[in-house]
Amino acid sequence: MDAIRNTVLEAWMNEHGYSSNSLADAVNGAVADLTGRIGGLDGSSVRAWKAGRVTWPKSATRKALEAVTGLPPVALGFVPRGRSSSLSPAPPQQKEPDMKRRTLVGGIAAAAAAAAAPGTASPRRIGMSDVNRLNKRFAEIIANDHRHGGQLRIEEQAAALAEEALNLQNAGSATQRVRNSLYASGAAFRSSAMWAAIDGRRYDVAKAHMREAQALAEMSGDQAIKFRIWSHAGTMYRHMGRPADAIAANDVARNLHITRRDPLFASLGLARQGAIHGTAQNRTETRRAFEHAQDAMLRADPADSRPVWLLAFYDQAELDSLALSAYLALGEYPTAEYHAHRCLASRRPHMVRSRAITTTRLAHALLAQGAADAATATAMKVPADAATRHARVSRMLQEFGAALRATAPHSTAVQNWTDHTTTWRTAA
Repeated sequence: MDAIRNTVLEAWMNEHGYSSNSLADAVNGAVADLTGRIGGLDGSSVRAWKAGRVTWPKSATRKALEAVTGLPPVALGFVPRGRSSSLSPAPPQQKEPDMKRRTLVGGIAAAAAAAAAPGTASPRRIGMSDVNRLNKRFAEIIANDHRHGGQLRIEEQAAALAEEALNLQNAGSATQRVRNSLYASGAAFRSSAMWAAIDGRRYDVAKAHMREAQALAEMSGDQAIKFRIWSHAGTMYRHMGRPADAIAANDVARNLHITRRDPLFASLGLARQGAIHGTAQNRTETRRAFEHAQDAMLRADPADSRPVWLLAFYDQAELDSLALSAYLALGEYPTAEYHAHRCLASRRPHMVRSRAITTTRLAHALLAQGAADAATATAMKVPADAATRHARVSRMLQEFGAALRATAPHSTAVQNWTDHTTTWRTAA
C-alpha cells in the first residue's frame, strides 16, 4: 500500500514556521532534555514523517515531539502501529484572517485541554526546550524589527507570542527556573511589541504594552529584560517630547545592578541618557553622558554572554547614532555630521531601518549647514520602502522637504527632491 502523506504535520509546521531541519533540531534538543542525550534526527527524518513513510516514531521521539509542539502525536497526524490510518484526525480547517492571532497559541491551548481531559496519564511537562523554541521566535522578531521596524504586523506578532509564553505557564508542570524563563520570554515579546509601537509612533498602544511588559519582567526577575523595558520607556518619552519623564524612566534602567556588572549595559544607558539631554537642550550633560558611554563601551568585554536583543544592535555605530540625534537636536550640526558619517561607516548590514534613519538625519545636518545639494543627494539615498512605510523616517523626510523649500525655494535641489518624492507616490 502506498504511504499516506501526513498533511496534519505539514500544516502544523507551515503554521509555526518550521522547516524539516529546524523541527529536527528542536526535537533533538527536547530528546536531550528528556534523556540526557541529544537526538539523532535530521531533515530527512522529518521528511519521512511528512511523506508517511514513518507513521509512528520511537517512544522518546514522540515524547520530545509533544514537548516541542504541545500536541500529542495523534493530533499531529501520526498513527499508532496496528491502527488504521483512517483514524488519524483530519487536517484543520483554514482559519479566517481575524483569527491569525489565536492561531499562534492554538497548539498550546490544545495541549492544556489535553492535559485536563479525563483519562490522560499525567499533565504535560514544560521544559527548557519550550523556552528555547520561544527564544528562536524572539530572534526572528528582532531580525524583522531591524529590517523593517515600526510595522503593525511585527507588533501584533510579538504580542501574540507573549500570549503563547503565558499560555505555556498553564499547559503543564514546570520547574521554577522554567517558569521564570517563560515570564522573561513573555516580557521580551511584550517589549518588542512596545518598541514596534514606539517606532511606528503609536504611543498610546506602546504604553499599554509597556505596562504588561513591566509586570512580566518583575515576575521573571530578569535584570536584562527589565533594563530593556525601562530603557525603551525612556526612548518613548524622548520621542514624545517629554524629557523629564524620559530621564526618570532611563534612570530606572541605569540603576539596575546589571549596569554595574556589565559595562555594555551601562554604556547603552548612558548613550540614551545623552540623547535625552540633547532633546532637553542640556549641552554639558549631553557631552558628559557620551564621554562616559564611550568609556564604558571600551571597558566592555566582547566575550561576555549577553542577550540577543542587545548584541543585535548596540555597538559603536549605535552609540554614534544616538550622539547624532543629540547633537542634531542641540543644533551642533558639524558634530552631528561627524557622528553620522562614523555611524554609517560601521553600521551592520542587517540594520536596514537604522541606516535609513541615520541617512535622513545626516541630510538634515547637511541642509542646516547650507549644503542643499549634498543634503538632497543624501536624502535621496533613503530606500523608498523606508521612506513611505516607516513612520519615523517618513516624518523626518517630510520635515526635510519643508526645510529645503524654506531655505532654498528656487534651487535645483528643490526640483530634484520634488521629482524624487513623486516617484514614491507613483510606486505606492
